[in-house]
Amino acid sequence: MTITIQALVSLASLAAPVMAPAATRTTGLAAEMVGLFVGIVYATASLSSLVSGDMVRRWGAIRISQVSLLLCALGLAAAANGTPAMILLGAILIGLGYGPVTPASSHILVRTTPRHSIGLTFSLKQTGVPLGGMLAGLVLPPLIGGLGWQMAALVVAGLCVAAAIATQTIREQLDDDRDSTRAISAKAPLRALQLVLTTPAIRDIGVCSFFFGAMQLCLTTFLVIYLTTAQSMGLGLAGTILAVAQVAGVAGRIGWGWLSDRFIPPRRLLGLLGLAMGAAGVTLAAAGTTWPAAAFILLAAIFGASAIGWNGVFLAEVANLAPAGQAAAVSGASLFITYAGVVVGPPAFAQVVARTDSFSVAYLTIGIVMVLVGLFLLLTRSGTRRCPQPV
Repeated sequence: MTITIQALVSLASLAAPVMAPAATRTTGLAAEMVGLFVGIVYATASLSSLVSGDMVRRWGAIRISQVSLLLCALGLAAAANGTPAMILLGAILIGLGYGPVTPASSHILVRTTPRHSIGLTFSLKQTGVPLGGMLAGLVLPPLIGGLGWQMAALVVAGLCVAAAIATQTIREQLDDDRDSTRAISAKAPLRALQLVLTTPAIRDIGVCSFFFGAMQLCLTTFLVIYLTTAQSMGLGLAGTILAVAQVAGVAGRIGWGWLSDRFIPPRRLLGLLGLAMGAAGVTLAAAGTTWPAAAFILLAAIFGASAIGWNGVFLAEVANLAPAGQAAAVSGASLFITYAGVVVGPPAFAQVVARTDSFSVAYLTIGIVMVLVGLFLLLTRSGTRRCPQPV
């Protein structure tokens, strides 16, 4: 169920880029405005994830997940109106729904998962993100072609509502730890963020997740544009290469979770993944138009497995280090940092491209940054492992 919820909110957040070309013809807005839409979604998600801790404790993780699904549905319905004001409202509502889903699922999974398989379980849940991306690429185009982009948005909204209703069947079982007397404190999110930043083990991977999130969005946002412009590829082949990266991301999330449970400590594994995505970025910067398609496919697989596959290991370690019952609050505060990277990364990447007129310089820059981030995680110690007190 957590995979389904994650996939649907991911689908809702990624629907705009797929719908943008068709929406342009009816709204009069430039297709490039989709970047602003996605930025608003993640900026709002960063705030809603930060404040989700008390809400999960008071109303339960399943109830918050249901509300999140309904907010995404309302956001899609608002955007389907087609006016600029309603599209803006839609982005805000989808962001409000997207943010609490991961903290809520972390609260559920850390309670129900044996410690020896926590990395794999969290990684399996996080496959919902690329699965949502695959659904956006496979389901939305035929819906848009047959029904129009506005009806397609309403169909996805309907799926979110259906999932919210279906989760009611497990609500009593999984929300049995909710505390109706729990106060909603305006200071709690800041205390959670302060706790994350003062607990070395979580602070280190949390700050590094800023760069990991930036790299992930730079990969998924710009890869097709880079391949079709700088490498003169056809759109079909470029789309296939992006799909390879997404599939590799799913496989990576599962594989890295399994490895972190059995062989490689999470911090070290995240450091190795930082090196891998940094090396992929540097290699992409050096790529030439004479390279065969197979080389780009292999590189996309490595890039996707690392830059898309890291999340489950990160979230499992954050939840594992949180005090008992505080996984949602600590995860939400950590994700606030991650989403900040998601918001900042793509515009910064685009600025480098605009100023240098070169994707190669941008990929080289972010590749070097990721190598340094990976080395930091590998060569430094985390100090205190667990949060010293509850949020």
